[in-house]
Amino acid sequence: MKIAMKAVLPVLPALLTSVLAGGLLAPSTAAAQAATSSAAATSPNPTAAIQALRKRLPEQIVKEGQIVAVNHGSFPPYLIAQSTSSVIGASAELAEAVGQIWGVKVNHQAVSGLSAILIGIKSGRYTLAFGPIGDYPERQASVDFIDFVEESVAFAVRQGNPRALRSIKDTCGLRIAVMGGGSAEKVINQHSAACVRQGLAPVTVQIYGDQPTALLSVRSDRADGFFSSHAPLKYFVKKTREQAGAGGPPAALELAGVGAANGFGRIYQGAIVPKGSALGPVLLDTLRLLFENGTYERIMKKWDLQEHLLPAPGFNLAREGAQ
Repeated sequence: MKIAMKAVLPVLPALLTSVLAGGLLAPSTAAAQAATSSAAATSPNPTAAIQALRKRLPEQIVKEGQIVAVNHGSFPPYLIAQSTSSVIGASAELAEAVGQIWGVKVNHQAVSGLSAILIGIKSGRYTLAFGPIGDYPERQASVDFIDFVEESVAFAVRQGNPRALRSIKDTCGLRIAVMGGGSAEKVINQHSAACVRQGLAPVTVQIYGDQPTALLSVRSDRADGFFSSHAPLKYFVKKTREQAGAGGPPAALELAGVGAANGFGRIYQGAIVPKGSALGPVLLDTLRLLFENGTYERIMKKWDLQEHLLPAPGFNLAREGAQ
């Protein structure tokens, strides 16, 4: 499910030094040595592997020496906007790692909404969107996904969970906040209709354009829960507790419904490229290299995303009706 993302990715030279002589990327000497050892174990000639990937890049990318990545705002801890020209997070670091391997600059552009991203990718205005963006079969009809995380959904509720919300099954008659246009909105509306068919009160679905406003609705008791992706909810719940402990707003949040299906099957998320683009297989193999040499796992764990690790990146992993 998508959360708005908006920022420009900064270049992180200390983190993303290209080690073509035997490793890949690292924020310190020790990490660089570990990356070098891992890369050497998976390829007898890492330099050749990187050069081979560069030779497979579309001619336009090689000629321009850059790629244009599109996003539509913050999706912490994958992307956290620092300003209009700066963003940090797991996806930020992975995107820069990919750019280093390809030997190109990563230029990010912000747009409003997922539809603008999909239209821009299809028209060729943008090279790719690193996301991660939710991979669903209906979206695969127009773009290709290179998936690198598996997400789940949960609820952010007021501390103490006063409405005893344990899963989506408990939401009949409650006020549930969602991000507008995302898969959570679709699923909660479907469940609300099911509530009515069972003779129960419908869900009062509150639609918001950004996460902070949706979370504020819960903290101020205008909503009983915020239904969204687990990783960003976990990030924001931690922040509210830190604020409460520091004398900030007292209404801290907690997670609810973690581990429940909540109306979803397996949720894969990743980067998107134009449908049938030659860039898709190149990006997939580049991420495989980052998985194999340990860079992917190190970055994900750094941002407390160990629960969302995939064993390997995949191409259009979502399947119709998969659970």
